Amino acid sequence: MIERTPILDIVTQAILLIGLVIALVPLWLVLVAASLNLQEVNTSPLPFLPGSHLLENLAAVWQRADLGPKLANSLLISALVAAGKVFLAALTAFSIVFFRWPFRMLVFWGIFVTLMLPLEVRIVPTYAVAANALGPLQAILDVTGLAWLWQALTGIEVALEWNLLNSYTGLVLPLVATATGTFLYRQYFLTIPDELVEAARMDGAGPLRFFRDILLPLSRTNMAALGTIMFLYAWNQYLWPLLVTTDRARYGTAVMELRQLIPSMFSEPEWNIAMAGTLIVMAPPLLVVMLMQRWFVRGLVATEK
Repeated sequence: MIERTPILDIVTQAILLIGLVIALVPLWLVLVAASLNLQEVNTSPLPFLPGSHLLENLAAVWQRADLGPKLANSLLISALVAAGKVFLAALTAFSIVFFRWPFRMLVFWGIFVTLMLPLEVRIVPTYAVAANALGPLQAILDVTGLAWLWQALTGIEVALEWNLLNSYTGLVLPLVATATGTFLYRQYFLTIPDELVEAARMDGAGPLRFFRDILLPLSRTNMAALGTIMFLYAWNQYLWPLLVTTDRARYGTAVMELRQLIPSMFSEPEWNIAMAGTLIVMAPPLLVVMLMQRWFVRGLVATEK
C-alpha cells in the first residue's frame, strides 16, 4: 500500500536534499582547491568557484607521486580481495546452510563474532601470521611432538616458513578473511525453498552442480553488493599495506601515496597538489559504485532477504 502524504513527502525530500548538500560540499571544496595555484589555495577564505589550474595540478601530482603503478597496485589488490571474498563467503555459507555436520552453528557464530574484531584490532597477531603463515602449523607440530618424531625418524628438521611480507599475497589474504560476506550469503541461502533443493536432487544434481548452476545465478545481486563493498574496503586500506610492505616502490598503493602528498609542518603547503591527488585516487571507487549501483542496491534491500 502506498500512502499519499504530501507533507511527509516534502519533509523526506528536504532531508534527502540536506544530506546531498552535506555529502557534496566537501567534494566541491576538493575540486576547487585542486584547481587553484599555490597562492590562491592558501588565501583565506578559500574561493568558492574553481580556478584554471586543474589540469596542471593533475599532471603535476601524477608525475610527482608516480600514481600509475600505485593505482595499478590498488586496482589489483582490491579486485583480488573482492573476488576472493565473494568466492570464499559463498562456499562457507553453502556448507553451513545446506550440509548437516556437527558444530556448524558454532563455526558460524565463531565467524560472526569476528565482525567485532576489525583488522585494526587484530593487526599485531595478523602481522605475526603474515611474517610466517605456517607458524601456527609449526607450533602444532612442536606441541604434539610430531616435529621431534619426524626428525628422529628421518634426521630432517621440520622448520616450516612462509613469509607473506612484501608480497601481493600478504596484501590480499588477510583482507579476504572477514565475516561480512558469510553472513550476507547465509541470510540469502536460508530463503531458498526446500522444494528447489529437492527438485535439483531429483534431477540428479550433486552439491557442486547445485551450487554452481542454481545458487550462484540466484545470488548475482548478493555477489555484486558484496563485491562492491569489499572493493571499497580494500581500496581504502592504509594501515595494513603500510605495515606489511617496505618495498613501497613496488607494492605501494594509491592511498599510501596520497598520504605522502599531504604537506607537513616544515614543507610548502601545496594543498592544491594534495587535493588533485585526492581527485585521482577517489575516481576509481566512485566509478565502481556508479557502475554497480543498481545491483548493489538490489543485493542489499531485496524484499526476499
